[in-house]
Amino acid sequence: MKKMVLALVVLALLMCCCQQSTKQSITETTPLKKVTLTIFHAGSLTIPLQELNEEFESYMKTKGYEVEIRTEASGSVMAVRKVTDLGRKADIVAVADYTLLPTFMYPKYADFYVAFARNELVLCYTDKSKYADEINGSNWYEILEKNGVKFGFSNPNIDPCGYRSVMAMELAELYYGKPIFHDLIEKHTNIRANGTKIFSPKDVTTDEKILIRDKSVDLIALLESGSIDYAFEYKSVALQHNLRFVELPDEINLRNPSLKDWYAQVSITVWKMENGKLVQKEIRAKPIVYGVTIPKNAENREIAEEYLAFLLSKRGREIFKKNHQEFLEKPLGFGNVPELIKKYVKIVT
Repeated sequence: MKKMVLALVVLALLMCCCQQSTKQSITETTPLKKVTLTIFHAGSLTIPLQELNEEFESYMKTKGYEVEIRTEASGSVMAVRKVTDLGRKADIVAVADYTLLPTFMYPKYADFYVAFARNELVLCYTDKSKYADEINGSNWYEILEKNGVKFGFSNPNIDPCGYRSVMAMELAELYYGKPIFHDLIEKHTNIRANGTKIFSPKDVTTDEKILIRDKSVDLIALLESGSIDYAFEYKSVALQHNLRFVELPDEINLRNPSLKDWYAQVSITVWKMENGKLVQKEIRAKPIVYGVTIPKNAENREIAEEYLAFLLSKRGREIFKKNHQEFLEKPLGFGNVPELIKKYVKIVT
């Protein structure tokens, strides 16, 4: 009798092992579901998103997906236009000015958006820049005015860093009480101001002192080659590329939320494409806050929600911090925020 019981126990164990082995074999051979995720994003997000994307791809393999992430960096205005005006499909749109999302995408092209990260403007340079050993946070505008000094900023009609750089120089004029905007912008471009209201023409032109590119990160190569001496960039980008930079006063750098009323004195009217037509839009200076959304035409919304949750998670914060990008203490969610990310945001109604 004892031998029979023992035999039954052994048989049961063997059957259990066989079932586990078969289950494991099936799991190991089951192919991952392939998904392509398309992301349109601000150029200044390129480096942190590269690291985030690699980790997200590995993370999704544990959930049965092989995710291929395709990214397109551009000025934030262009990132939005690809969806709203050019009719292109994206799963994620991440921009350097979150207010572009409610202005151009919500609620027609996206039913929610999240404000999630901060930044500030700095003036970048290299050891080869003229007066590199003299420039500081007090005399930077005087150095830019000097004969032979060349500087750059991005196109204000395309890139938030561009219109922020232009508005920062008007704020500098208010702060220092000197004609800085006139001497640095009006003398060398066709951008004009009426008091604190700035107007950018459809086609911005410059003389030999200033170079403009579609997105701010495109200026880095010009800076490193010596084609320009200085460039207005975000602090995170300067640190990511090991550039020297001048920190500007809070009254100018658009970093400090407590100075929002001071910043709001200045505005710029730029040209943007809307519904296939060029229209003028007034943008008021405000603290720099990045935003992200999932467009309504996203082809892989479920995976896009997973991606956004990963971005807003503790690990996403760590990756951004490592790459010198500061998160909001609590990201802000607007509209029909997906359930998967609600725990990461403060819902604003």
